[in-house]
Amino acid sequence: MIENLAGRPTYWDRAGHGARVALMIHCSLAHSGAWRGLRGALADDVTTLAYDLPGHGKSGAWDGQGDYQDACLHAGLALLEREANGPVDVVGHSFGATVALRLAQEVPERVRSLTLYEPVLFAAAKDHPAFARNADYMNGVFADAMRAGDLLEAARLFNAQWGSDAGWEALPKRMKQDMADRIHLIPAARNVTHEDAHGQVAPGALEALSCPVMLMEGERSPDLVRAVHDELAQRIPGATRQVIANAGHMGPISHPQDMAAGLRAFLPEDARV
Repeated sequence: MIENLAGRPTYWDRAGHGARVALMIHCSLAHSGAWRGLRGALADDVTTLAYDLPGHGKSGAWDGQGDYQDACLHAGLALLEREANGPVDVVGHSFGATVALRLAQEVPERVRSLTLYEPVLFAAAKDHPAFARNADYMNGVFADAMRAGDLLEAARLFNAQWGSDAGWEALPKRMKQDMADRIHLIPAARNVTHEDAHGQVAPGALEALSCPVMLMEGERSPDLVRAVHDELAQRIPGATRQVIANAGHMGPISHPQDMAAGLRAFLPEDARV
């Protein structure tokens, strides 16, 4: 359904019928349907809430006003306040994982556990060579395509960075166009991904987390993912880490059963499915 959440028309839905409640936050250029496989795998044990981030799926367009991650965060908070009693298990993917982490940092009383699948907090790994390579790519060919107004090429370049050209070519024409229509949301998030605008990886920020945290990554994901996770794993108290065999950055879509198994093993005893 589409409802006004934090002042924005936002699509959200509920799935499953378990006693535990989880909030799932999708990656950039996708929508809440990206969680379909994982939600189905957990349906007997977990009730899941998911929403389309601003400018994604069936939610209203992003108007470019204010901070983009703020808008994503406030929509998620409004959904929790309306639909969940007490703390929930929060699961985020890529940019959605940065929003999930911020939920745990700003309203820790609402987060029972936190699962982050490859959060794109590149600022945590600024000293790693992979950060410079990523920055050069985004400031180079990707930025050139955006300035030229070639949004389809920008979407291809972004997709290739996190998958492959072969993967892009295999996508239906409509999906490619959907990504091109939303590609402006990637630069809108740069202040978070590359600049840490909200201090999520500032000294003491990760160390202050009090809920159980699991970092999940694909075996075939880029070096920058591992560099970010190395830093987060070192700084988050008691963080666990899981690598999904043969998966890449889109593991929540390609390997939902493996991710579900990891979640079952991770959830705190009083929240285990």
